[in-house]
Amino acid sequence: MKRRRFLSIAGLTGLLGAAACAIQRTGSANPYYSGPPSDHFDGTRFFNPGGTDPKGFGDLLKWQLGGDRADWPDSVGITQTAPSERVSDLQVTMIGHASVLIQVAGLNLLTDPVWSQRASPFSFAGPARVTAPGVAFDALPPIDAVLISHNHYDHLDVATLRRLHDRFAMPVLTPLGNDALLRDEIPGIDARAGDWGEVLELPDLRVRLLPCHHWSARGTRDRSMALWASFVLETPAGKILHIGDTGYDQGRPYTAAAAHGPYRLAILPIGAYAPRWFMRDQHQNPEEAVAGLIASGAKWGLAHHWGTFQLTNEARDEPPARLSAALAAEDLPLDVFRALPPGATWNVPR
Repeated sequence: MKRRRFLSIAGLTGLLGAAACAIQRTGSANPYYSGPPSDHFDGTRFFNPGGTDPKGFGDLLKWQLGGDRADWPDSVGITQTAPSERVSDLQVTMIGHASVLIQVAGLNLLTDPVWSQRASPFSFAGPARVTAPGVAFDALPPIDAVLISHNHYDHLDVATLRRLHDRFAMPVLTPLGNDALLRDEIPGIDARAGDWGEVLELPDLRVRLLPCHHWSARGTRDRSMALWASFVLETPAGKILHIGDTGYDQGRPYTAAAAHGPYRLAILPIGAYAPRWFMRDQHQNPEEAVAGLIASGAKWGLAHHWGTFQLTNEARDEPPARLSAALAAEDLPLDVFRALPPGATWNVPR
């Protein structure tokens, strides 16, 4: 148990901007993005308008030393799948954590792909996978685009993106600043960035970036210097709302999203929420995810951000159990909002 806690702290240093191996860059106060101030950018850092700043290092230590961390298994068996090369309607396959293969109207999209063993700036320490990816890397179909929601290590994995670029040379769509990070790490990558409210276009796909309540960091000196966002995917088979990470923030991310619906599917996070005093502002819990599904107006929901990497205190199987209870409390069928294990595929009904 002591070893597990040490590894947790090492990995979270990257996630929370407290790593000793911070990215060291010179020549600009913000190494990723330069632009005029706006209602969510002060000229150096991005922020959540009317929202809450992320907790500091002192609160991180208070949490890590406070106990109450559930014990996770070292590994959980799954059945990997080999997806179809193309799908004419809408099919989603869970890879693990925030990584989802979306196959829609002949397009193959990946969200926040992580095939690495650890979600960490280190190869030797940090949160390790307890499940294999639901699809072996070599079994992936041709990938037409990748969506990166923000730059935390459990969402932006340079090693995986380098492998994807070498194999598919696909565009990567991401919020402001993350494009510069990717081009610096992966020469030649087609990284395209947008601000909240902007639309990035590909053949048969429009991707609108919208606000969510989160933050960013790769090290100690770049906190909130690259933007975070949710995505609205406008496809011939319907609209999809995808949020990589968000706090519920009084429902404001869902109010913003609802204006661009209706949605056939919403892909929403349900894990990494405990303890609430520390995580509430940045990670919603399952009850808030159900409230968000309802507020967005989405017909169906896919849960992600649980069960692959232990980032916080809750037990591995707690998020899907609480999701079922929250759906029942709202008199909603349990299959409306599904927590698929890695390797599971869902043909989303029309």
